[in-house]
Amino acid sequence: MKHTTWLALVLALSATAGEARAQRLDGIAAVVNDEVVLQSEVEEQLYLFLLRNQARPDSAETDTLRREILDQLIDEKLIVAEAKRQGVTAPDAEVNQQVEQAMREAKERLGSAEAFAEQLKRENLTEDKLREKYRNEVRRQMLAQRLVQKQVAHKQVSQAEAEAYFKAHPEKFPKMPGQVRVSLIQIPVMPDSVTEAKARAAAVAARARISKGEKFAKVAAEVSDDPASARAGGDLGFLTKGNADPAFERALFSQKPGQLGQPVRGAFGWHIIEVIERDTLKNRAGRDSTDEDGNPAIEIHARHILIRAEVSDADVARARALANRVRAEAKKGTDFTTLVRRYSKYQGPQAEDGDLGFLSTTTFTPMFRAALDTLEVGDVSGVLENRAGFNIFKLTDRKPERAYRLEEIRDELVGGVAQIQFHEKYEQWVKGLRAKAHIEIRSS
Repeated sequence: MKHTTWLALVLALSATAGEARAQRLDGIAAVVNDEVVLQSEVEEQLYLFLLRNQARPDSAETDTLRREILDQLIDEKLIVAEAKRQGVTAPDAEVNQQVEQAMREAKERLGSAEAFAEQLKRENLTEDKLREKYRNEVRRQMLAQRLVQKQVAHKQVSQAEAEAYFKAHPEKFPKMPGQVRVSLIQIPVMPDSVTEAKARAAAVAARARISKGEKFAKVAAEVSDDPASARAGGDLGFLTKGNADPAFERALFSQKPGQLGQPVRGAFGWHIIEVIERDTLKNRAGRDSTDEDGNPAIEIHARHILIRAEVSDADVARARALANRVRAEAKKGTDFTTLVRRYSKYQGPQAEDGDLGFLSTTTFTPMFRAALDTLEVGDVSGVLENRAGFNIFKLTDRKPERAYRLEEIRDELVGGVAQIQFHEKYEQWVKGLRAKAHIEIRSS
């Protein structure tokens, strides 16, 4: 999986991040010896993580992420300080090379020199200040990386050693998550016809601007209703199947690189999609990953413009009332397949009776997972709401969590064991740095 560097994303900080920083006063999150970690540093890194991963965690997950990021920033302070103490250096030529590359990426991402200048103005930055910000961050990262490479060397692991380690330390490996087999009725919240027509017309107009020569990034920044990607020129990073709205995903994986797609209606509005590149997803061993049918797993780097078809409170109330009526019918014993065919508007792959097959419990949000955990086989869930609408599940089978079998992970075992052993050494080394340091957590 490829990741856009954080340096090219600094200019993508959205109003969401700004509001978060405003709500959390820029105080001290932690004191590390004679240095401090600011709350704004934590919030910025949190936002960049969510942007890179296109994640939308709930409040509890966000708090956990925030604490993990604070711990990482504390570790970075300790490692950089230790690197300086040991005389580790980062050559100016290498630092400057990465800085200039980051500046080029930032300008390209925003589509034009004018858009770049406007974003700098919004962030109260000059080009020199941004370049210095990049330079400081690159130097810190290089110092930390060089010291880690010096102190915690990667050990080569043979296949035989990896398999022996797996058998001797099963507790160090993640378990295969539990699975549920469910059928689904999904009732989306849809706007009235006038609102829908206006949204589609706006999408058509945005596509026309790009077709006539305007930069995709510029149009995305001006009109897209997806704030996070809009401030990154519409860039969504690399996406794999199963992680997006089904209608959006079908269009995404059917397009060729460089092709500007026609407006596509998804669960959240009208999308204009441009595929930048396609690649094969690699596993830890560097080999091509495969899907459940044995075909190479594809990842796509794309950007989009979203035009939302805004829904009213009346639209929401109407969809909720329908979902409650459908759920009541299901509880009374009305055939679930009949209800699926009559009411469900789910756009993803499913059988005619609404069967989604076996799904890992990790694919569900914590709220959905908790609701499904309470069901017995044959039970119907309550009405569960998410961004796609109102959902009613019928649980038809369940498989509990279990340990992986050797043959299921053999191909990834060498890389996995090497990574486990590296992290164990790294954590032990950092633990030693922490033991010698003064660390005071003030806010997390």
